[in-house]
Amino acid sequence: MSYTRVRYEKKDHVACVTMDRPDVLNAMDRRMHTELAEIWDDVEADDDIRAVVLTGAGNRAFTVGQDLKERAQRNDAGEEESTFGSRGQAGHPRLTDRFTLSKPVVARVHGYALGGGFELVLACDIVIASEEAIFGLPEVQLGLIPGAGGVFRLPRQLPQKVAMGYLLTGRRMDAATALRYGLVNEVVPLDELDQCVAGWTDSLVRAAPLSVRAIKQAALRSLDLPLEEAFTASYPWEERRRRSEDAIEGVRAFTEKRDPVWTGHYM
Repeated sequence: MSYTRVRYEKKDHVACVTMDRPDVLNAMDRRMHTELAEIWDDVEADDDIRAVVLTGAGNRAFTVGQDLKERAQRNDAGEEESTFGSRGQAGHPRLTDRFTLSKPVVARVHGYALGGGFELVLACDIVIASEEAIFGLPEVQLGLIPGAGGVFRLPRQLPQKVAMGYLLTGRRMDAATALRYGLVNEVVPLDELDQCVAGWTDSLVRAAPLSVRAIKQAALRSLDLPLEEAFTASYPWEERRRRSEDAIEGVRAFTEKRDPVWTGHYM
């Protein structure tokens, strides 16, 4: 596919995915969702990629979510309004309901992360924000719902009353508040944002890739399980890790007092 809405770059085991419509605050139309779906497929398939950075082009927004002008045109054409998830829509499954993505995704957030943009942030594993970042789910003010996971993820990631306050009013949250509630990992000045993100991706790349994938899968799949069931559940990436060359290499490198050389190969 020739990408017109997203920039996709790979370097040193890190993929950078940039939503690239800065003139409309990186609003996501159907074309962007289609491009992103192909990119997420490639991220998962390419074992050389160990981490992903998701960000928005320009200096005003991560993304403001759904392209409402396109949505209005679809409404005028008589298209049925969507509900939870991306089933039957362009780009399915989108990152917000792509539950099998095993690579860690780092959100680099500057400016507005509203609606579907905030929902993307909530679906990422690590979030680094500039001091100017603004988060919010304004759907209730538009007769819509946060159907890309905001209704479900926000009450899981915030205290219930706090989450309901934001969901039911559409109020915005600044970066300092997001940090206080644990929705982001770090908040830094804009001129330090890229360096901070690089610090996190460097740490992810140095880690054993199969361990990262196994830990991500086990942590997320077990969230709603009783602790006893979590210990006995099946985690395919953990089965691959424990049968891998890397499981032996890490211990050997430690005893030989050298840096491990990860292959990511498994039987």
